[in-house]
Amino acid sequence: MEQKIGRRKIILSGIQPSGKLHLGNLIGAIRNWVRLQDEYQCYFAIVDMHAITVPTEPSKLKVQTLDLAAMLIACGIDPNKSVLFIQSHVPEHAQLAWVLNCYTSMGELNRMTQFKDKSAKQKDFINVGLFTYPVLQAADILLYQADLVPVGEDQKQHLELSRNIAERFNYYFPDTFNLPEPMIPEVGARIMSLQDPTKKMSKSDENEKSIIYISDSENEIKNKIKRAVTDSGANVKYTDKKPGIKNLIAIYHIATGLSIPEIEQKFANKGYGEFKVAVAEALVEYLTPIRNKYLELKSNQKELKSILASGADAARKVANKTLRKVYKKIGFIVE
Repeated sequence: MEQKIGRRKIILSGIQPSGKLHLGNLIGAIRNWVRLQDEYQCYFAIVDMHAITVPTEPSKLKVQTLDLAAMLIACGIDPNKSVLFIQSHVPEHAQLAWVLNCYTSMGELNRMTQFKDKSAKQKDFINVGLFTYPVLQAADILLYQADLVPVGEDQKQHLELSRNIAERFNYYFPDTFNLPEPMIPEVGARIMSLQDPTKKMSKSDENEKSIIYISDSENEIKNKIKRAVTDSGANVKYTDKKPGIKNLIAIYHIATGLSIPEIEQKFANKGYGEFKVAVAEALVEYLTPIRNKYLELKSNQKELKSILASGADAARKVANKTLRKVYKKIGFIVE
């Protein structure tokens, strides 16, 4: 499908409301999303329909969906620059997914490694949604004629499937879908577990002391940094031989903007204890404005829902245009 000359490229990103966001999410993904807003037309979907492919408590899903919206805005996703919306508020996602199901083979879905991994964890009841959710993911992307999709290693296979589905549909019905390309994020500081710095920080970690949540209070941040695992010796050096200190240096670098050599020089001949205090204070200063904005939005549910409703309206205008084109091409009667 040919690109329209002069238009901004379109980016689609989806994030599941499956728990509180942590420092690794902010550094690894959300900060990059914020930077993209001025250059691209961005659509950010809170994909609650994907969330129910695994057992989910309805009351918790409602809270987590609105909390995630509040946190994304607090982190810098600007509803005046980008389209932020809840996936289930745009019914075209489910409608297109059904059509694309009919142009996707069982064999393709059987090869999805995430299905194999997730179904192994819920053997008692493997729902069809878990099997077909890569098709819904393809619908998410193709509805907005996305040019680029920010992806990590775990999502490359799903994006490739989206491209395959689009190419197949375009073969039968030319010039329907744009073919999305992966946008590989810049490699920056990786934020690791505070209790096991050989592993990435993850909300699935059972040890809460391992994770800095963006919504953590000042005392929670200071206590977690104070108890963070360090290494033998006392030199503040950024080296793989000292994974604990390396992780804290990365966090301090993010919070202050100081370069790694500047940090090493600043804390030369100073102990881990003094460095941890500095890391905690810098991180509190960095996260407090985000946390305050998040709490402000959380306390004003009416405003938050209004922002999301406006986002859904904007998303539907684009999504419906694509869906109508698809419906006409496959022979559905469109009013």
